[in-house]
Amino acid sequence: MPADPPLDGVDSVDAGVNVGTPVGTPVDTPVDLPVDAAVVAPFELPVPDRNYSPWYSWMVRLGETRHVDPLPTAGPGDASDPGYGRDLADWRARCRARLDTLLGPMPARVPLRLETLESVECDGYRRDKVVFDTEAMMSVPAYLLVPHGRVAPGPAVLAAHGHGPGKAEACGLERTGTPNADYGHQLALRGYVVLAPDMRCFGERLDWNPDDHYACDTNLVHAVMGGLSPLTQNLWDLARGLDVLETHPLVDARRIGMVGLSYGGTVTLFLAALDERVAASVVSGYFSSWAESHKMPWNMCGSQVLPGMLGQLEHVDLGALISPRPLLVESGTRDDLFPATVAAAEVDKLRAVYGADGANDRLEHDVFEGIHEWHGVEAYPFLERWIGPGDAVGSR
Repeated sequence: MPADPPLDGVDSVDAGVNVGTPVGTPVDTPVDLPVDAAVVAPFELPVPDRNYSPWYSWMVRLGETRHVDPLPTAGPGDASDPGYGRDLADWRARCRARLDTLLGPMPARVPLRLETLESVECDGYRRDKVVFDTEAMMSVPAYLLVPHGRVAPGPAVLAAHGHGPGKAEACGLERTGTPNADYGHQLALRGYVVLAPDMRCFGERLDWNPDDHYACDTNLVHAVMGGLSPLTQNLWDLARGLDVLETHPLVDARRIGMVGLSYGGTVTLFLAALDERVAASVVSGYFSSWAESHKMPWNMCGSQVLPGMLGQLEHVDLGALISPRPLLVESGTRDDLFPATVAAAEVDKLRAVYGADGANDRLEHDVFEGIHEWHGVEAYPFLERWIGPGDAVGSR
């Protein structure tokens, strides 16, 4: 089960399983899973005569996995080569087709039926609780934060929460101990219209579960049986959130950004790759590599994965689909879930793409001393630069 704070005592490098005959229980001598800052897979692990551990079998399979169509690389000075640009364009078409296949069918559109349920005056902005429909049998509750003094269309941000209580944490109404998780609230204070919805299995959309059941994973069971993906469903809901923002009278549809920490970073990376209405994005505590993240037990959840994604798609691939639109990646040096060293290597690959697109200044990587958390130090000026400043209405 993923958690926004780091997993104390869990080493993302040490597998900690016995590879004798049979495998199945942790031992004092761990197996080292290689962490290569440049290449996260393939790698080799000992293959025992017999193995009892499902997790170890996944690690062996991961070590044998090859990306079917990796992002074209460019050497120093090659990013401006027209030949690289053509290769990149062809690759993008193939990558987008793979992404569409992995996501599977999208729901049918329904009228939004946007409704305001309540309004609360806050220090610097009004917090509206709204609800809108995304499917015939699915509605999305959200907080819409509208700064005081906004009288003309201006910038807006779709704020995607991480694992925790949902929109309430992003808007500063609940605290879990994750530092700076109230980025929706902070953006509203900086003058942005902010939409912060609950994703499926969070906040008001959380079904009751026994203590030993995790909602995202339970939901994945139902989705698999129905031939659907929870990640796809959440991306659909969030895209409808963009519909809400772009039709708001105080929002300039050309200046909508998206931000998110942890699972919020997951959906921000995906939706920015899928929907060009996301004019600028901040991906916090997520961008690295699925192949690398797969090495840590309990890292991923049922809302973060797509069937068959390993070897078909990587974080850097989605980043290449975002380019040339502005992208900032935040990585904590002590984030064991999504290591900063891996993120740095993948961002370096992505720089060639942004260079080929003539957008070197639109890709930033904020590596900060910290854990699995929202940083914001470079994110807020980044958004101000690329979608324009809101008129600050409260203390920063």
